[in-house]
Amino acid sequence: MATNKDVKNQLANKANGGNNAPASPANTIAAYLKKMGPEIEKALPKHMDADRLARIALTTIRTTPKLLECNISSLMGAVMQAAQLGLEPGLIGHCYIIPYGKEATFIIGYKGMIDLARRSGQIQNIYAHAVFENDDFEYELGLNPKLIHKPAAGNRGNMTHVYGVAHFKDGGYQFEVMDMQEIDKRRGRSKASKNGPWVTDFEEMAKKTVIRHMWKYLPISIEVQQQAVQDEVVRKDITAEPEYIDMEDPVIETPKEEPAAESEDKKEPLQQDFGFEG
Repeated sequence: MATNKDVKNQLANKANGGNNAPASPANTIAAYLKKMGPEIEKALPKHMDADRLARIALTTIRTTPKLLECNISSLMGAVMQAAQLGLEPGLIGHCYIIPYGKEATFIIGYKGMIDLARRSGQIQNIYAHAVFENDDFEYELGLNPKLIHKPAAGNRGNMTHVYGVAHFKDGGYQFEVMDMQEIDKRRGRSKASKNGPWVTDFEEMAKKTVIRHMWKYLPISIEVQQQAVQDEVVRKDITAEPEYIDMEDPVIETPKEEPAAESEDKKEPLQQDFGFEG
């Protein structure tokens, strides 16, 4: 059975007229993203553009060298996850694509988690804040729950807690508080605990964690709950409806010094079913 590496090399040779110069990883990924266009379009919400998502995804992958070493199936699967959830990967914090060994892992960010929660139509406002040791912070549970947070001016010290609050359209509310010990415990369970957003955007990921924890208390549709389950999942299909990876005829554009002569032997279209599960 052909491996991802074998398939990529065959496609690269085909694009180069049969010579032995392989396409660069970035060009190979760009070719797959182009071929995925119709599937991305099918998966995206109506207000989002497939070409824009593909460009953002390619930029994210190119600027993270380790992602270029990940297998194609997991990279394309992560892009499809972003498309299905209607979240853009990258610096804005909706979602991230990070390398974990040779697998690309899809991670929902704080802003993405907030966006998903608001789609329920039952939440008026939802947010999270970090608490630091010099802040005035007090909370109580029980019959009359209370939450007070007055951020300190100037030096706020080290982070001590994170809390999330949701206000419902019927006038109710829900809040959840986590201390740093609990945040670190949950961070330790993440594949990205030592790289990615947990290193570059710790506060945002801590806030996302408390929002994710209170998910079960929120009036969120089953559809949105199922979408959130994709957080930190490696997916290995590139179709809007997971079945298999169709590797037939993506065009990989690579620089050439001279036009390559066409092979006299007619080549059969390359198609390989890897049997990946969704």
